[in-house]
Amino acid sequence: MARHRLGDDCHVDEGATVGYEHDPDAEPAVLGDRATVRAGTIVYTGVEAGDDFTTGHNALVREDTTLGDDVVVGTDTVIDGATTVGSDVSLQTGVYVPTNTTIGSNVFVGPKATLTNDPYPVRRDVDLEGPTIENGASVGANATLLPGVTVGEGAFVAAGAVVTEDVPPETLAVGTPAEYRDLPADLAGVNTLA
Repeated sequence: MARHRLGDDCHVDEGATVGYEHDPDAEPAVLGDRATVRAGTIVYTGVEAGDDFTTGHNALVREDTTLGDDVVVGTDTVIDGATTVGSDVSLQTGVYVPTNTTIGSNVFVGPKATLTNDPYPVRRDVDLEGPTIENGASVGANATLLPGVTVGEGAFVAAGAVVTEDVPPETLAVGTPAEYRDLPADLAGVNTLA
């Protein structure tokens, strides 16, 4: 079985891998039209990406991940698998996305943001649950989202915030731990990623 299927007008740099085989029975990696996969990037089998998928250098997209159209996975970004990402999403440089995470459409995640899925690392045996980032939300650079939290539709997580509880829709989360405030007028509206 082929390890990958590419749509029309795709470019995979020398030194990039599409269809890294983690399981010989896994479905091939599938990339839609006009994908660009840069050197050092590894896309596992069992990944499905829509049209206009783009990576930076040295990105990692693990198995059982589904990405919509117009998704950017920045340099050194890791998606650790079993994750769903909508369309018109930008995951900037160095973002970490753990297994069992859901990211909606029209979402921005800033550089070095860290999402987590284990509330008791190596202390207790629990089900891993990543965050949910709903449509139109923005997450600033170096923000941290704890396991199982939901960032509501149109919410804005400020740079460096540590989100320990759900962020209501159209709300600003700022600080450590994050406090919630009304979304300022200059942050209202929709993301302009598309």
